[in-house]
Amino acid sequence: MATIPVTKRGAEALKAELHKLKTVDRPWVINAIAEARAQGDLSENAEYDAAKDRQGFIEGRIAEIESKLSTAQVIDPTTLDAGGKVVFGSTVVLEDEASGAEVTYQIVGEDEADLKLGRINIGSPIARALIGKVEGDSAEVQAPGGTRHYEIVSVRYE
Repeated sequence: MATIPVTKRGAEALKAELHKLKTVDRPWVINAIAEARAQGDLSENAEYDAAKDRQGFIEGRIAEIESKLSTAQVIDPTTLDAGGKVVFGSTVVLEDEASGAEVTYQIVGEDEADLKLGRINIGSPIARALIGKVEGDSAEVQAPGGTRHYEIVSVRYE
C-alpha cells in the first residue's frame, strides 16, 4: 500500500477528529438510536432512520481516518533540510511575474489543503510546478484562466 504524505499538524488534526468521533459522536448516535427504538414502530420512525444514517456516516469516517493514519508518512516541516528546494511541507513565497503580487503557500496533503489558509494540495497544478525548484527560479503554472508565471521569492521550512 502506498504511503500518503501528511504534515505533523495534519496528522494531529486527523487524530483529534478520530478521537472526537469515537468518544463523542459515536456514543451520542448510539443513544439516539436507542431512544428512537424505544418509541416503537421502526418502519415509520424518521428519528431512527436519521440516527442510523448518521451512524453509518460516523463509522465510515472512522474507518477512513484510521486507514489514512495507517498509511500516513508524517513529515515535520521544521526538521526538513532540503537545501532550499521546494518539497512537501515547505512554505513558498511567490511573486506573480505579470502583476507583481506576492502570495504565500504551504504544500500539504490532500486532507489539509485550504486555500483560504494558504495551504495547497501537493497534487495541485501549482504545487506540482513548484516541487524541486529553488529560490529565484521561475515556475509556469497551467491555471484555468491561462498560463501564470511565478518567481520563487523564498522557501521556508516551518
